[in-house]
Amino acid sequence: MYDKEKDLISAFLRGEVDRRGLLKGLGAAGLTAGTAGTLFNMMSTQALAADFDWKAHSGKSLKLLLNKHPYADAMIANLQTFKDLTGIEVTYDVFPEDVYFDKVTAALSSSSSEYDAFMTGAYMTWTYGPAGWITDLNEWIKDPSKTNPQYGWDDFLPGVKASCAWNGQPGGALGSEDAKQWCIPWGYEQNNLSYNKEMFDKVGVSVPKNLDELLVTAAKLTKDVGGGVYGIGVRGSRSWATIHPGFLSGYANFGQKDLNVSADGKLSAAMNTAESKAFHAKWVQMIQESGPKDWSTYTWYQVGTDLGAGASAMIYDADILGYFMNGGDNKMAGKLAYAPFAANPAASAPTPNIWIWSLSMSNFSKDKDATWYFLQWATGLEHAIFGATKMDFVNPVRASVWKDEIFRERLNKSYPGYVEMHDISAPGAKIHFTAQPLFFDLTTEWAATLQKMVAKEVPVDEGLDKLAESINRQLAEAGLG
Repeated sequence: MYDKEKDLISAFLRGEVDRRGLLKGLGAAGLTAGTAGTLFNMMSTQALAADFDWKAHSGKSLKLLLNKHPYADAMIANLQTFKDLTGIEVTYDVFPEDVYFDKVTAALSSSSSEYDAFMTGAYMTWTYGPAGWITDLNEWIKDPSKTNPQYGWDDFLPGVKASCAWNGQPGGALGSEDAKQWCIPWGYEQNNLSYNKEMFDKVGVSVPKNLDELLVTAAKLTKDVGGGVYGIGVRGSRSWATIHPGFLSGYANFGQKDLNVSADGKLSAAMNTAESKAFHAKWVQMIQESGPKDWSTYTWYQVGTDLGAGASAMIYDADILGYFMNGGDNKMAGKLAYAPFAANPAASAPTPNIWIWSLSMSNFSKDKDATWYFLQWATGLEHAIFGATKMDFVNPVRASVWKDEIFRERLNKSYPGYVEMHDISAPGAKIHFTAQPLFFDLTTEWAATLQKMVAKEVPVDEGLDKLAESINRQLAEAGLG
């Protein structure tokens, strides 16, 4: 039964038929979507298991620590596939983000063996790795006896993969040859423009192409849209998370850095150059003229919900934030569009700083080999395709998923400009911060200084000079400067 359909799916899995041909063939055979899905999952599982002993750890059990997020939702929805493939039982705890990282830190710092793997951001591994709390995954990735030959480690987007690897040396380049792979990228976000096309059309403005145009466009939107709508949403809370999205993406586009790394490995503040001061001055002006009134409280959540509710006309923040605001029961669903953004008019392309939701292995896991089986399945191509085409697993971290025509058509249909925005930005997408152990302290102080500038408590030049002085002192005290 279904022999012809199985042959067609097998041809697809061998790369002899593309996804469009597969769907056309299954549709012509009269299969319902449910039957076709069941058949496809069965054949995929067989193909996945063809050259690798996925049952090597059958009967074991793992426990995961997860953040409440669409990526976790997609994994949970597909988890039975992993259980059927491996015979490994998986349980998990899910916590909202406002408490999630405290839960991770508590588990790792106490050497708890409760959780085998967990979600993390690459920035967090700069603390977890040197502390000995997580495992260098190179040992498993490079071992052909433990890694499926179809895993496709080279399929990960280069800038994203490299951003999850660090040698542990303060100032060491991410992705260097001696770097340890502290986590596996799962899904990531670039920082570009998401905007309300209806509001842009009403006011008669074009999408800004650099920072100067952004200031002018945001000011006109604030003045002319009406109804209390403001022009540009960016984060402003006293947190490292205010520095990392649009701010650092634009800052890096002007060739500016957070820290200098000398030949002898010493670090020093780099944010009080003349070019940096000019960038800060424009950023501060933009917020003062066209940002939300209570900007200093704004986190990712407020930036997104304002766009989705029609309180703001545009955001310079995570692209996936704009993605989620264009769906569901958001008031502005269907009215949002997307654009790549290079703040520097002399730059050839955008350079978005990125956030990467990743998966790490606890160094206190009771069974690291079985845990690696879960990690390679969860970050593998089959699950990535499932998440991208069946769930809201954007942005995928594998190049082959971005080449998938069905996935691209799905985005083009409901998210105008999203694919183009991604493709233009992806080559320059990476973490632009300097990896070092004081990352959270120094970036939080940077955000606090930005708040003072916007509130006109300190001039930009003076504020940056004081910030650099403070950072240099802290680096010296820590033996880093």
